[in-house]
Amino acid sequence: MQTENVAWFPCQPEEAFKLASRVDLWPQLLPHYRWVRFHRGGPENGGLVEMAARRQFGALGWPVWWCSRMAISPAEQRIRYTHVDGLTKGMEVLWQMEASRGGTQVSITHWWAGGPSFCGPAATYVGRSLIGPVFVHFIADQTLRHLAQHAGEGIAV
Repeated sequence: MQTENVAWFPCQPEEAFKLASRVDLWPQLLPHYRWVRFHRGGPENGGLVEMAARRQFGALGWPVWWCSRMAISPAEQRIRYTHVDGLTKGMEVLWQMEASRGGTQVSITHWWAGGPSFCGPAATYVGRSLIGPVFVHFIADQTLRHLAQHAGEGIAV
């Protein structure tokens, strides 16, 4: 499974990078995030981070949770995650910031070999047809949309 989400932020890449890397602030900035907790490290240097969000289906919110190793690279304007616990264990995620049209193009790419191990042979199907497009792509889209809105409002982080 591979998904990609892209959004344009009305700010410079350095500011977009700050918004993207300050995951500890996301529960205050993003209505679909329930919590973010660093177990080791922090937003300045990365580390082990636990995240929880909600995938809305109309009025119903489906809770999702994962734990990742976060590696930040300010010089490259990139953030990498490797999911180490949760349903999406093994997923790789790359955030990239590039100057574009007076602002920044921000992309999030997710790669995942399949689905949860308890699904057995159905894991790849579940990952590609349900978890990827229905949960991962949707939540990443919401994250980019709300962060871009905050970038336009000049939210300082």
